[in-house]
Order: sequence, then C-alpha cells, then structure tokens
Amino acid sequence: MIEEKLHVIPHDHKITKEDREKLNNHPAFLVWFTGLSGSGKSTLAGAVETELQNRRIHTYLLDGDNVRSGLNSDLTFSSEDRVENIRRIAEVANLFVDAGTVVLSAFISPFIEDRNNVKKLVGEDNFIEVHVDCPIEVCEKRDVKGLYEKARKGEISNFTGISSPFEIPKFPDLRVHTHLQNLEESVESVMRCIDNKLKEKK
Repeated sequence: MIEEKLHVIPHDHKITKEDREKLNNHPAFLVWFTGLSGSGKSTLAGAVETELQNRRIHTYLLDGDNVRSGLNSDLTFSSEDRVENIRRIAEVANLFVDAGTVVLSAFISPFIEDRNNVKKLVGEDNFIEVHVDCPIEVCEKRDVKGLYEKARKGEISNFTGISSPFEIPKFPDLRVHTHLQNLEESVESVMRCIDNKLKEKK
C-alpha cells in the first residue's frame, strides 16, 4: 500500500482558487457549525445559506445525515469511524473551498482534535468555527429525531452528550446560543461574522 502511494503525484493545474474567487466575485472559505444533536446546526446553516444565496454568494451546504446517507454510508458511529467521517468531510469541504465556494458544514464534530485538523487542512484564514451552543436539556426536549430517548434506553451507543463526550470549543470565532436567540437573531450573528471574513479576504 505504501509503495503504491509513491506513484501518486498530484497534478499542478493552471486555474487556481484565486482565479475561481475572481470569477465568482467573492472569497471562498469554510463555515464549520459544531454542536450537540438538536442544537439547531442544520436549521441555522440552512437559513444562513439562504441569506448568502440572496446576496448572490456561491455556496454549498454539507450536512451530517445527508453525507452519512451517501459518501459516508459505509461508516459506523465507532470512535475510529467518527474520526474518519470528519476527515472525509474536511477533504470534501476543502475541494469546494478550492472551487471558490463558501462552504457551510453542519456536523456534531465533538472532538477538538478533529476540528483542529479541519482548520489545518483548509487553512486558518479559510475557516470560521461557529459553536451552536445549546444546553443538552433543551436539545433533549427538542429531540425531533427521538435520538436522545433511544440513547437513554441504551439503543444507541457512542451518542454525543449521553455516552460520548462533546468537547466544547475553547475559542470559536462565534458562539451562538440558540436557546436564547431566535433563528433570525442567530442568522444575523453568523452573517456579521461572515461579512467580516468577506471584507478581510477581499
């Protein structure tokens, strides 16, 4: 396997990320939404994408269950597979950023090391970490998928917040408290952060 990898030589193509950004008329980067199941990551990321589309910003939204239904359908929820899940998502997000797109990524991604690896891959300058912060008690009350109930009964193993830890981001670019803010206010908070990134990278 290692010997075979020696024959993999990436091709240096002429068109660059900067060329694609120029064509799209805006910089490209990754907005990474992390938080407990039920915290509102997907809802918030979707609403932010709608706002960006209204502003004619090229976007793509990567969402946990959607990715696990296709690209990562072969992965379980074991510790090793959860690391691999985030690794693959990071690689896909990096390709979209290279394509000149603003990527919105909504995944529990409970481990600091995994999130730091994503940041290293795409580059700190191309990364916004948004902690969608909501107490587990509120997430459990929402529990639209019934996952917490199943986890409490032992029907789901390695469930974040119940039988597996969530490592809270120490210094996220933004912390959104979805139990205290409504969706519109949360979107405004994220958009302010994104607007700063758009200005800073122009």
